[in-house]
Amino acid sequence: MVASALWGWLQQWKQSNWQRRSKPIWAAPLGQDIAAWLEKLAVKVCHVEAHVPKNWATEEHQNNQQMDQAAKIEVSQVDLDWQRKGELFIARCAHDTSGHQERDATYRWACDQGVDLTMDAIAQVIYECEMRAAIKQAKWLKPVWYGGRWLKYKYGEAWQIDYITLPQTCQGKCHVLTMVEATTGWLETYPVPHATSWNTILGLEKQVLWQHGTPERTESDNGTHF
Repeated sequence: MVASALWGWLQQWKQSNWQRRSKPIWAAPLGQDIAAWLEKLAVKVCHVEAHVPKNWATEEHQNNQQMDQAAKIEVSQVDLDWQRKGELFIARCAHDTSGHQERDATYRWACDQGVDLTMDAIAQVIYECEMRAAIKQAKWLKPVWYGGRWLKYKYGEAWQIDYITLPQTCQGKCHVLTMVEATTGWLETYPVPHATSWNTILGLEKQVLWQHGTPERTESDNGTHF
């Protein structure tokens, strides 16, 4: 299914030396392997005589027997929606790998990696994503410590960070760094495979510093990953 979906892009990628905008496309080695496999598929074309006596051991008779045998092989029903399913599979991987971002951010990430996806496919996988639904719901919640000592901070200056554990994704990520803005309760998340200090730094850099500025204060449970 995936190979069939990629087939429409393989020629274009191959001609551009597996690059897009001078950047290597996402999962280029996988695409090259699929392209090489598809190009090596054997296609046999032969002449067949429909009415050849069985006692004629001719090439046409042998071809006729092969075609009869092939026609008797039971095949599964052809999935006419293979292209759409393949696109959704790739969109789901892109959404997961890019950190469960929103539609436009996932689309930009896919374009940067050389993956052509439609907004419709991305919107569908985001709608079906359980983790994204949980994140969206949590963003509307105010923190239990809302008010009090946090009132002296402006938006983006104070954050509380912690790790939560969720079911493992196809990318092996089962921990999520949660970063809550103290004055509004706005939640930023960063899925990682392991709760480490290095991943904490990466999450703060990408989700807080780049989007909200440098915080004046961060609070945590002082675990080893903080």
